[in-house]
Amino acid sequence: MPSSIAPPARPLNRNDYKTLSLSALGGALEFYDFIIFVFFATVVGKLFFPADMPEWLRLMQTFGIFAAGYLARPLGGIIMAHFGDLLGRKKMFTLSIFMMAVPTLIMGLLPTYAQIGLWAPILLLLMRVIQGAAIGGEVPGAWVFVSEHVPPRHIGYACGTLTSGLTAGILLGSLVATAINTLYTPEQVSDYAWRIPFLLGGVFGLFSVYLRRWLHETPIFAEMQQRKTLAAELPLRAVLRDHRGAIVLSMLLTWLLSAGIVVVILMTPTVLQTIYHFSPTVSLQANSLAIVTLSLGCILSGALADRFGAGRVLIAGCALLFATSWTLYHSLLDHPDWLFPLYTLTGLFVGVVGVVPYVMVKAFPPVVRFSGLSFSYNVAYAVFGGLTPLVVSLLMKESPMGPAYYVAVICTMGMLVGAYLWKRGR
Repeated sequence: MPSSIAPPARPLNRNDYKTLSLSALGGALEFYDFIIFVFFATVVGKLFFPADMPEWLRLMQTFGIFAAGYLARPLGGIIMAHFGDLLGRKKMFTLSIFMMAVPTLIMGLLPTYAQIGLWAPILLLLMRVIQGAAIGGEVPGAWVFVSEHVPPRHIGYACGTLTSGLTAGILLGSLVATAINTLYTPEQVSDYAWRIPFLLGGVFGLFSVYLRRWLHETPIFAEMQQRKTLAAELPLRAVLRDHRGAIVLSMLLTWLLSAGIVVVILMTPTVLQTIYHFSPTVSLQANSLAIVTLSLGCILSGALADRFGAGRVLIAGCALLFATSWTLYHSLLDHPDWLFPLYTLTGLFVGVVGVVPYVMVKAFPPVVRFSGLSFSYNVAYAVFGGLTPLVVSLLMKESPMGPAYYVAVICTMGMLVGAYLWKRGR
């Protein structure tokens, strides 16, 4: 691409901060919409499947509907990225949050199995698939959008800030779920209160659609459009033919990102309760603190990548995550009082994943950037995000240190990728 497409060197200005704020807020609310389902899976399972169904089968089908959202990610992401590379980043960026908000609102209004029978789980599944397609376009689209708005020397900070917003959405879901279960009795939650988080998510999402009206198309895409240098063929075909190295690099880093989030943030509260015998309340309190430091770590690692390069930050961050996660899982049986400081510190170093989008947006040229990043990220996340809980569960059958072993392998891989990037001056 001509070098003139790159924005001139300049500090971040008021418009940059507005773009980052609106993008991160929208990302947080969209991730909240996607994740809130899992916090109410038990209640939803009882309401949307036959009452005489065995509990294990009901839970399996409920989590199957949750998983359907992940399986829909690659297809939704690839289709939205295709049009994002041809029609514009902003249009797809706004469409993705609309496609998330409306199904979330509908899920809060759906009649139950007792009211409409088999149609209840079918409609629930359909809404979840649309949500999955939306999140598949949102995350890569958001990274591309903010990275093409800011000056090149602030891309890491922009991507880290956006990633921080996505993780804040998980925290928001956890806090809302905790509040609903505190304010209402189990009977009230089952009767009507489970709908509140979905209705809130839908309303907040539609508000985000309105806010994104104030965002502008990225300067890089606008200039490509003006110069008529948009992709002349199917963008994904060009990615698969000309950018295989970038795909492999992006998929390995997505593995690091998915493992850090899935194992340390999403699975560990259950591990704390089953292996280390902490109460659910204490586990969730520690988890909330870890998510807060994770959000800060994403911004910090992105900013450091701008200054020192992604390679060095990956090496240091993965080494520190290796050390703190190993200490966390190894020492809690003997020192349960170390939970809060250790989990908080481990969460901070999971923030090394803030470097991942910085590397990925730089790995693909602007003309196919959205398609390349979306394909690599969504396919890898569908595979590794789905396999990670299974592998960690099998490792835990052999040893309570199973999560630590898995994170150690991923961190080693991350350090090797970091060394490769450092050697290439990245």
